[in-house]
Amino acid sequence: MIHSPYQKYRQAQAETASKPKLLIMLYDGAIRFTKAGVEGITSRDYEMANNNLVKSQAIIHELVSSLNFDYPISNELVRIYEYMLLLLIEANVKKQVGPAEEVIAHLVELREAWVEASKSAVAGSM
Repeated sequence: MIHSPYQKYRQAQAETASKPKLLIMLYDGAIRFTKAGVEGITSRDYEMANNNLVKSQAIIHELVSSLNFDYPISNELVRIYEYMLLLLIEANVKKQVGPAEEVIAHLVELREAWVEASKSAVAGSM
């Protein structure tokens, strides 16, 4: 159940977003939750770390399920996503920030690639 106006806004934003925008929002969420997981590990709040790293994993699973394997790049992306999932599990089990920080770097790089691709798609349709 949604209670706050911010939650209502976020839900409306997600429901009306274009596919590229929705994909970028997923990356933003995964980055945010992974950073919060790192913060939890650093502050020795392992419940916070676990909760946020698990949320990041769920988003990456959603990214995997959204892949269209009619395109060859999907095979590469699924390998990257699976690698990130392994790193998140490692970070969570071993309570190490290194693997989670590597995931953040990959997520940021992929997010930027999708931002550029969506700009190119918009420019190409004009």
